[in-house]
Amino acid sequence: MQKYICHDCQKTLVKNEEYMPYKSGSETFIKCKQCHKENSALKNFQPTEVYSRVVGYIRPVQQWNKGKQEEFKDRAEYVVKQPACC
Repeated sequence: MQKYICHDCQKTLVKNEEYMPYKSGSETFIKCKQCHKENSALKNFQPTEVYSRVVGYIRPVQQWNKGKQEEFKDRAEYVVKQPACC
């Protein structure tokens, strides 16, 4: 049996104890039922700082003026499925 530890209270969960899994990329975080009832959001996470280019400079989006931040939200993200070189 895999050992599960609550992300918030660090309690080791016993066999058949209920928990809530949180998937983030390739990682899965676990919260015990009690911690999930108190607050469903994960604690101890830092917000991700997003960088983008505006007027030739690469800067954190959080430092942009409000108008540019709204423009950034409207941008569409494209994922290239096949590399252009092959």
